[in-house]
Amino acid sequence: MTENTASHSNASIARRRFLSLAAGAPAVMAQSRRRRPPNVVMLFADDMGYSDLGCYGNPVIRTPNLDAMASQGMRMTSFYVAASVCTPSRAALLTGRYPMRAGQPNNLGPDSKGGLPLREKLIPELLKTQGYRTMMIGKWHLGHDPVAQLPTSRGFDSYFGLLYSNDMIPPWVKTSRPLELYRDTKPVEIVGDQSDLTQRYTEEALKFIRAAAKDPFFLYLPYAMPHLPVSARAPFAGRSRAGVYGDTIEAIDWSAGEILSTLKKLGLDENTMVVFSSDNGPWHDLPQRMFAGGVEAWHTGTKGMLRGAKGSSWEGGFRVPGIARWPGVIPAGQVSAEMASTLDLLPTFAAAGGAALPSDRKYDGSDLLPFLKGSAPAPRKDFLYYVGDRLHGIREGPWKLRAPEGEKAELFHLDRDPAEMYDVLERYPDVAARLAVRMKSMAAELATPGG
Repeated sequence: MTENTASHSNASIARRRFLSLAAGAPAVMAQSRRRRPPNVVMLFADDMGYSDLGCYGNPVIRTPNLDAMASQGMRMTSFYVAASVCTPSRAALLTGRYPMRAGQPNNLGPDSKGGLPLREKLIPELLKTQGYRTMMIGKWHLGHDPVAQLPTSRGFDSYFGLLYSNDMIPPWVKTSRPLELYRDTKPVEIVGDQSDLTQRYTEEALKFIRAAAKDPFFLYLPYAMPHLPVSARAPFAGRSRAGVYGDTIEAIDWSAGEILSTLKKLGLDENTMVVFSSDNGPWHDLPQRMFAGGVEAWHTGTKGMLRGAKGSSWEGGFRVPGIARWPGVIPAGQVSAEMASTLDLLPTFAAAGGAALPSDRKYDGSDLLPFLKGSAPAPRKDFLYYVGDRLHGIREGPWKLRAPEGEKAELFHLDRDPAEMYDVLERYPDVAARLAVRMKSMAAELATPGG
């Protein structure tokens, strides 16, 4: 072989290698993108009823963005929060533990000291071990005095929002502390008109997503509404046939749409898991203190066929919308009546992000990813209904035993009777007895927080 022929042959080999590598580059790049931990966005409404969204049966409130989100992933019809009031529900979401176990079973107020125990490890703290950027926008309600209780001391790089519920000011609550918007650890303004909070939170969320787009990120957005007092600003004010309450829901739907649209524009859509839910059911049976400042009884949500509401241990207090979307990972068009809970979100987000769970504590949730992907049944076997520090009931499969201390025990088959109309305890005493034993065992286990 001549020198020229050899050079030509070597050049051909090199060229073929280059073309082969170039042809494989998109696949390598795609594989690299897939290996990057997914972004996680948690959207959390406040006091939204089970049937406030179109995809959950509301006949007049228009929620096209959340309806589309549900059609593009999984809509869960037996999705539960771990408490039917604000603070303990949020504690359970962020810790993956029942509020009794996490040491925060009751609500906090504007003048409360302390809060969610500092020993608890929150979702953002786990994800930061995997390089996540983290931000919280909205209602915290897990403690604000001392400053170590604030979100920026609990795993969030930055924070913008209200420290507690939007009604925790006169005339609804006796306090001398004004309702303030915080930026990280400092108040930046006193809130008077609340009607633009959803828009302002959304603007902050979009800024964060754009700024964090090159890194994996966790965004936690617990909206201020539809917790009373409800209000909305143009273009949402006066738009809904359901009145001002419907206006606030439609504003939240717009917010979800803006976030999903921005993820798509930035090319992050297929590498982002988005979950939407509510902290508890609608606030019916209002205390007299709430009938002031223009609040009306009908400024609250709907629960469909469910019985009870916020503050109760009936389904209407605990069962809420639950939507999960992750294109290419969670198959579209799924609707499931299997049990799942906000307790399951910490293990799910940790698994998605590659974060290990601390081994020094017990979790009350399980990784939902195989279930959401359609490759495994839902992992949850039972669910406990706590009201404050009292265990009111337990669900196992379709069976729910409701037995608050001092009340007659009742047994319901929730698949046949989601409205809890028909007590069948006398017909199935063995089921009731088995559940009573399990309930007693769990009450004893969770009586000592921190385990």
